[in-house]
Amino acid sequence: MDETSRVVHVVDDDPAIRQSVGFLLRKAGYAVETHVSGTQFLKHVTREAHGCVLLDVRMPDIDGLEVQATLAQRGIALPVIMLTGHGDVALAVRAIKAGAIEFLEKPFERATLLAAIETAIAKAARIGRDQLAAAEARVLLAALTPRERDVLDGMVLGRPNKLIAFDLDIATRTVEVHRANLMEKLMARSLSDVLRIAFAAGVGETTDPA
Repeated sequence: MDETSRVVHVVDDDPAIRQSVGFLLRKAGYAVETHVSGTQFLKHVTREAHGCVLLDVRMPDIDGLEVQATLAQRGIALPVIMLTGHGDVALAVRAIKAGAIEFLEKPFERATLLAAIETAIAKAARIGRDQLAAAEARVLLAALTPRERDVLDGMVLGRPNKLIAFDLDIATRTVEVHRANLMEKLMARSLSDVLRIAFAAGVGETTDPA
């Protein structure tokens, strides 16, 4: 795991928390970026950001749940650990439902915090691998002709060649040719390979099979 993946963004309006948590995490080998508010954090964070977010729930400008929702809206896939000093069960439930990795009450144990950070960093690494696979898959799919994409869509729906041919009003042999060509372009040796590439690129996510 490279250094960029071991970044923890600490977002808390309490300077004592930023200082103590920052010290603890740096000592544990993490790179730490601190932010005094959710607004400041959102001004600087981008889709290219790495690591995870340690996010206070109650802040004076916008709260942690709003920050979490904004990250999701922007497509910024940073795993979130929520912090609170209030023990608000309802907020905890909302945060977890919205995708938070963990919800920690202040004051928290050092071991508990580090365990949550490790879980979040591991998830961030998986997200990074998935994003890379998706980007590579989209590059491969971009080489297909429109008709090859039509055939691919049929394959993703699990349709046999004859049914794809019927849907597209072309000969079954033509479907077979397109299928062979697209598999060559995708460097796929089997239908499973084709499907893995297609799903990585998001093909079929909004398709409702007939």
